[in-house]
Amino acid sequence: MATNSSNGDHQLTTKQPPQPSPLRFSKFFQSNMRILVTGGAGFIGSHLVDRLMENEKNEVIVADNYFTGSKDNLKKWIDHPRFELIRHDVTEQLLVEVDRIYHLACPASPIFYKYNPVKTIKTNVIGTLNMLGLAKRVGARILLTSTSEVYGDPLVHPQPESYWGNVNPIGVRSCYDEGKRVAETLMFDYHRQHGIEIRIARIFNTYGPRMNIDDGRVVSNFIAQAIRGEPLTVQLPGTQTRSFCYVSDMVDGLIRLMEGENTGPINIGNPGEFTMTELAENVKELINPDVEIKMVENTPDDPRQRKPDITKATELLGWEPKVKLRDGLPLMEEDFRLRLGVTKKN
Repeated sequence: MATNSSNGDHQLTTKQPPQPSPLRFSKFFQSNMRILVTGGAGFIGSHLVDRLMENEKNEVIVADNYFTGSKDNLKKWIDHPRFELIRHDVTEQLLVEVDRIYHLACPASPIFYKYNPVKTIKTNVIGTLNMLGLAKRVGARILLTSTSEVYGDPLVHPQPESYWGNVNPIGVRSCYDEGKRVAETLMFDYHRQHGIEIRIARIFNTYGPRMNIDDGRVVSNFIAQAIRGEPLTVQLPGTQTRSFCYVSDMVDGLIRLMEGENTGPINIGNPGEFTMTELAENVKELINPDVEIKMVENTPDDPRQRKPDITKATELLGWEPKVKLRDGLPLMEEDFRLRLGVTKKN
């Protein structure tokens, strides 16, 4: 039985989780593991699908409304017999028989969630309620990708899971920050009240191939600007920090959390910390030494520091990131050049 860590306080759940399909216990029928990935056409979701599909015992169903995701990210699986793609918005009910639910659906870039903040909070709250209802009906284990944004503009550094955060409840980013905080609350309430097997990952900045080119996040912005020969726009003061995790490391962490025994929340991210100016200088050096670095105005509620304490992930999941930023950036550059149609000058 999974333990309930609720920010580090371990208690046993009082209720047994619902039972999955009787086929799971059949003597004569060896059934595959059926896995639903919401938001599976997105950046992290599609990389997760790739990894899950490598296992021949997995059948993967993706539900995505393509608000930020793309079918292109999944094109190699479209006609595969163990793969199914459903155009679906998680704010509507979904009826499928599955054993695992990876709930990733939600715009994660400020440009997208500020464009439609009401939709963002509905995805976080109603979407999570719908996925928990599905998990309860079919006895599935469910993993929520929460976010480091639940810590807000942190007063504790680095951020451990026990930190409750410093979040503005009425700011322009609140639809995402507070939406994910409510989603975590719902996960634990279903866990305690209905015995649902839950897993919560608090994911920190992630980068890699298939990121939306103009999604407003700093790594994709800098790489696209460097490839196009435009100035790298660093938001003032430039000393604010972020920690960047390569997508293959993130996917590894999510699968380990799902298949492990801990509910979480568990931070998954790379504790290597860079200022925005340092990141811009790295991108300039590795991708286009001719571009200039330009300072621009900052956006409201932008956190000054962001660095995960990954002690729990290391101890409980045996996970730590392997890909260094200087190794990951060129892999992302290759993908961006292909999509932008800009070849590298020798």
